[in-house]
Amino acid sequence: MTTRAYILIETQVGKSRDVVAALRSLPGVPSADIITGAFDIIALVEAPNMVSMADLVTGQVQSIPGVTRTITCVAA
Repeated sequence: MTTRAYILIETQVGKSRDVVAALRSLPGVPSADIITGAFDIIALVEAPNMVSMADLVTGQVQSIPGVTRTITCVAA
C-alpha cells in the first residue's frame, strides 16, 4: 500500500515558484501548489513505505534551494 503525506513548506521570500517547479519534477510528488497562509506551498508526496517517504522528504524536498522549513502530515 502506498504511503501518502502532505508536506507544508515554508520558503525564502521570492523562492516559492522555483521550489514548486523543483517539487513537480521529483518522482513521488504528484502535485505541488503555492498556497496562502502560514506556509507557502503544499505538496502531495507518495512513497511505497515510511522509510522511502522519510528519504524523499529529508533527502530531496528539504534540500531544494529556498526551502526553509517543512511539516509532514501523513495521511491516515
